[in-house]
Amino acid sequence: MSDFMLPDIGEGIVECEVVEWRINEGDEIAEDQPVVEVMTDKALVEITAPEAGRVTRLYVEKGEVAKVHAPLFAYEATGEEGFETPPRPAAREEDEVASPAAEAPPPGAPSAESTPAAAGRTKDFILPDIGEGIVECEVVEWRVAEGEHIEEDQPLVDVMTDKAMVEITAPEAGIVSKLYVPKGEIAKVHAPLFAYTPSHAEPSASPAAGSEASRQESRAEAPSVSSVASGGRGPYGRIPASPAVRRLVREHGLSLDAIAGSGKDGRVLKEDVLRFLESGPREDDKHEQDRPASRSRPSDAAKLPGREDGEVRVEPIRGVRAVMARRMVESASTIPHFQYGEEIDVTELLTLRERLKPVAEAQQVRLTLMPFFMKALALAVREEPILNARLNAEVTEIHYLPSVNVGMAVDSRTGLIVPNVKHVEQRSVLDVSREIQRLTADARDGRVAQEDLKGGTISVSNIGALGGTYAAPIINAPELAIVAIGKSQWLPRFDERGEVTRRAIMTVTWAGDHRVIDGGTIARFCNAWKGYLEAPETMLLHLG
Repeated sequence: MSDFMLPDIGEGIVECEVVEWRINEGDEIAEDQPVVEVMTDKALVEITAPEAGRVTRLYVEKGEVAKVHAPLFAYEATGEEGFETPPRPAAREEDEVASPAAEAPPPGAPSAESTPAAAGRTKDFILPDIGEGIVECEVVEWRVAEGEHIEEDQPLVDVMTDKAMVEITAPEAGIVSKLYVPKGEIAKVHAPLFAYTPSHAEPSASPAAGSEASRQESRAEAPSVSSVASGGRGPYGRIPASPAVRRLVREHGLSLDAIAGSGKDGRVLKEDVLRFLESGPREDDKHEQDRPASRSRPSDAAKLPGREDGEVRVEPIRGVRAVMARRMVESASTIPHFQYGEEIDVTELLTLRERLKPVAEAQQVRLTLMPFFMKALALAVREEPILNARLNAEVTEIHYLPSVNVGMAVDSRTGLIVPNVKHVEQRSVLDVSREIQRLTADARDGRVAQEDLKGGTISVSNIGALGGTYAAPIINAPELAIVAIGKSQWLPRFDERGEVTRRAIMTVTWAGDHRVIDGGTIARFCNAWKGYLEAPETMLLHLG
């Protein structure tokens, strides 16, 4: 019998409410069958079965609260054809309570019961669900080695899914006994990732000689948490900070000690790190986004391709880049793209932003042009709602969407991702700016939530931030339109009196799905959008 441990279901989420069980005790279940719906403080999440079997026990009743990394239900696995489920040794009732049984490790991986010394105290950490539909991921980097002591919530390993980089943390304090998946290899969801011995675990009683010596050795290898560290602002001498914040700190070469935490007990928040960077970033922080890419570049000693004594370096396409490659090919080959270009005079918009920047900064918000682009776009959708629609799979219906969720293409260190700001039509410019700031920080951290990547209705690609002027963007299916924004340039233009004047000109290029969007439609939409941006005060007339 195996216990299914409630996996990590969102950054910072430690518990959830069981909303609905789809199964009962004694029911047969199939692999990936939905078994329970749970509600977090962010969304409703569906938990599926890790493998086929029979449910033997439901630990948490409907309406009760379940804890992450605690048993959710128990089941007996069904042996598949050509694979015999190994018998489990009998365990005392108190052992089952202290150490819930983990799922069987993959072939070749030693089980928790493989050695007498480990019996009753070594646990397998089962790789949890790390995103909707994700069944495997690549181990990018181990932060620990076998034999190392770990603390609860300590970052242990970075894994790359086809959507984002995910940081796996320790469920409790203990000692790492085995790393099942080497760096660069593929780990499977619901399969053992590593084994560890909890600090509080005691070896099972055994008549075998030397068992007492083994227990003494175990106590020597696993010092208590309180004896590991001293000093610092938080408990156990550690500065309180989430794994995502610690990662952001490491990427910028900073120290948590140097950052004043504004959270409870001096906890360092992401906003504290961003504020520290804005107030006095190190010179090499400006090039931080280039660092991760340098990992995949040849070293200085590497030989360049094409030389007689050189070798071609092969790098597999995985994770976000692999998904981007598939989606771009599908979009470009299945959607007839219609391109439309325009120039927008953003002189007045730049002036308005400069006046509003101090107001935004007083609320720790960095005001860019992007929230104005998004807000004007949401207003223009009122005049041409088909730009914010979708086609059904059979291309027989147009579905007009009730909200404007504007995606923004982000060149993150893991590849191109498109998180989106939800309900832009209902938000203020300041609120949109705050949401953009959050999504950008998450993208830089490589930990964009799956919810932020879903539900986009229309997208913006700000190539001008990198210096580009023109582009022919590819539609982010199933959306029907995308715009590429070029950099703003000060150029000579004639005013109403025919005199040459200096104006800030920005080029934009729209791409529309020509199956339902024609030239006149996208031209009228772009004119409405342009009107709001060239006379930004007119947006006030439509704010409600």
